[in-house]
Amino acid sequence: MARALKQAWQAGRRGEAPVGAVVIEIATGRILAEAGNASIARNDPTAHAEILAMRQAGQALGNYRLNGTLLAVTLEPCLMCLGAMVHARIGGLVFGARDPKAGAVVSTLNGLDLPFLNHRIPVMEGVLAGECGQTLTRFFAVRRKDKKA
Repeated sequence: MARALKQAWQAGRRGEAPVGAVVIEIATGRILAEAGNASIARNDPTAHAEILAMRQAGQALGNYRLNGTLLAVTLEPCLMCLGAMVHARIGGLVFGARDPKAGAVVSTLNGLDLPFLNHRIPVMEGVLAGECGQTLTRFFAVRRKDKKA
């Protein structure tokens, strides 16, 4: 999660919402991919940290299926990212802070409990939750302050 936080800080410095993600090969512990949000820079609404990291991991593995991998992300994934994780067959999800506005794992929707999904993902939440949450809180506090000035 520390590496995902580093990606989040870098995204924040670029003016993106500070969310970071890392994809790890479970069997070896090898880091396959790391990314931070880049929707603004890429003019791409799908350029969330999770999506970018999964794309990189797919390239690293030469496969769109990411069986046997773990996705660590600083913020609870949204519905789009959760759908991509299911389609990629991610082996596990670890996230830091809950997202009370758009989190689709536990906060606004228990997305993995949807009966039509054909893949289940074990989830661990709360890893470095304080640091992950503070990174977002500070970023948006500064952004609101700058808009008032």
